[in-house]
Amino acid sequence: MGNDSSKQSAGGSNPMHMIFNYNDVFFSFFYDDADGCTHRSREYALNYVYSGEMLLDNGREQIHVGKGECVFIPRDHHLTLYKKACGGERYCGIFLMFTRTFLREMYQRIAPRKTFSHVSKLEPEVRKLPRTAELESLFTSMTPYFDPQVKPRPDLMELKLQEGLLALLHIDERFASTLFDFSEPWKIDILDFLNKNYMYEFSLEELAHYTGRSLATFKRDFKKVSSLTPEKWLIRKRLEVAYSLMQEGGRKIADVYTQVGFKNQSHFSSAFKRQYGIAPTAVHAL
Repeated sequence: MGNDSSKQSAGGSNPMHMIFNYNDVFFSFFYDDADGCTHRSREYALNYVYSGEMLLDNGREQIHVGKGECVFIPRDHHLTLYKKACGGERYCGIFLMFTRTFLREMYQRIAPRKTFSHVSKLEPEVRKLPRTAELESLFTSMTPYFDPQVKPRPDLMELKLQEGLLALLHIDERFASTLFDFSEPWKIDILDFLNKNYMYEFSLEELAHYTGRSLATFKRDFKKVSSLTPEKWLIRKRLEVAYSLMQEGGRKIADVYTQVGFKNQSHFSSAFKRQYGIAPTAVHAL
């Protein structure tokens, strides 16, 4: 399990956003309406809204999570999260992260008593969970730790993770087949993955992980499908999509550059001119 630590993202006596991590149990506070943040977790997780509200956008649909509701988030899943005040209350949430190490330990305890091999796995998607007595009891017992002065002991936080896992298994047996699947990920097509996820920021290590490869294997396989480096391939792809959106869709630069994954307009304009020999403002005149 991880070490006890805390993170404060804005200084001063009235911070706008605080996160405390107690052994893979995260307590987060938002004192104002936060901008969307991209969430990519390599681990399975539960996210509970204690107050305020949260909106999850996976690119296909938006899932609203209100006060007292909880969602299951699969590992290696891309989401944009919006955490906001609601009903006069700031956003406060609890995030339980189930690492592979923790799940292996729990599997060794549970497996001798029960088998799950006959149960199918869940589709890898966000799921809003039903309100059960187990979940309500779990999160109610954790609310005192929203006080930064009250720090829980690591062994108690591990018990809360175990309680959260058991609550999931009681909701649907398919959670067991999903969470206790420790097989290595299958290799997936690199270009197919990049064409679907070009707008996100990835390190080479993340690209290797998400396509089911070691870093060395990813580098070797990528050379087989492109003469460009992964970084240059992503920039070219983003620019091609931006060009199409502006020329065929009549979209404005300010609307396009963030959509395709650029962080600022200046960088986008410079890269665009290098690739096409014209400024993006000239596209509409063609």
